[in-house]
Amino acid sequence: MKIGTLCYVRRNGRTLMMLRNRIPGDSQWGRWNGLGGKMEPGETPEECVKREIFEESGLRIDSPDLKGFLTFPAFDDEEDWYVFLFEATSARGELIECPEGRLEWIEDERIASLPLMEGDHLFLSWMRDGRFFSGRLAYGGGRLRESGVVFYPLEAVE
Repeated sequence: MKIGTLCYVRRNGRTLMMLRNRIPGDSQWGRWNGLGGKMEPGETPEECVKREIFEESGLRIDSPDLKGFLTFPAFDDEEDWYVFLFEATSARGELIECPEGRLEWIEDERIASLPLMEGDHLFLSWMRDGRFFSGRLAYGGGRLRESGVVFYPLEAVE
């Protein structure tokens, strides 16, 4: 089991995205994503997301807003991933070169047309809904096989 964070840093109608193209064998190679990574022992989700944003981008965020929780059972036939999903609307600092991929500020209206993982389209729309959610995205062989979400206050959606 892996526990991590994922964050979308937004500024002036743009979102900081990473094109994952620098780690050979990356299961998300050639896809765009937010920034984040694995939690370290004893770390809170908020501490993790702040650390990961700084390590990957050089930016510092102060008040990440928790938008939801994602479960990826046996992600691509490997371990389960549990991910705290954040949004940050204020960041300071200068972008650095990321060892995992190319960083770029993308206009919000262009994000849906980028090569994303299939489930990203779902949870990005859930984020836009503005309610806290718990989502499940089951992948196999690089494809989304099953998805589901519960919005809070509780409202199951199939």
